[in-house]
Amino acid sequence: MNSVNSNSIYGEYAEYLDKILEDLSRRFKNYDDYVLERTGEHGFEHITTRIKSDESMREKCIRKGIPETPYSALYVNTDAIGMRIITSFVDDIYQMMDYIRSFDNSTIIEEKDYIKHAKPNGYRSYHLILGIKTDYPDVNGNEKGIYYVEIQLRTIAMDTWASLEHKIRYKKNIADQELISSELKRCADELASCELTMQTIRGMIRSKLLQESNSTTSNDN
Repeated sequence: MNSVNSNSIYGEYAEYLDKILEDLSRRFKNYDDYVLERTGEHGFEHITTRIKSDESMREKCIRKGIPETPYSALYVNTDAIGMRIITSFVDDIYQMMDYIRSFDNSTIIEEKDYIKHAKPNGYRSYHLILGIKTDYPDVNGNEKGIYYVEIQLRTIAMDTWASLEHKIRYKKNIADQELISSELKRCADELASCELTMQTIRGMIRSKLLQESNSTTSNDN
């Protein structure tokens, strides 16, 4: 993770960003441990994190026509801290959202469900902006300040598709763009259908294991 120096657009608040990210990452690790102990399966596959680089944040401010200040970087923009959580199944995403909603020190500022309502190109993911109350001062003069975290939740299949689509989209001067877009959309839909089937199979296996466990317990009694 890139450390931010004293000349950073984040100013005196730069030192708090890593701490907030580390604390949130720890909470998700605790969640994963809990799910693993309860079900024998991980709550998610992996998490990637980042503090938006000084250069990227300055470029964003310029694009939006706003001053390159800590206030712009940490309050007007809400993606200085970012996390992407990759799960195995769609159900895992909604279970994790239930966990996030239970946080006592945060509020969901914005959320977009691109899983139930996929983008026209087939993109699927769950996006949210989390406002976290911390023990650190913020740009609004609060002693216990609010910092924003951008979180994306995707399954392995969604993340793979998005990564490949991103690479293809940046290829220039390719003929038949409409056909390519149509094929990408078809792939996204097929992956989504396959994911639901795999999730159903997992449910069947869990149900079967539960029946066997109950049967063994009953016989022991």
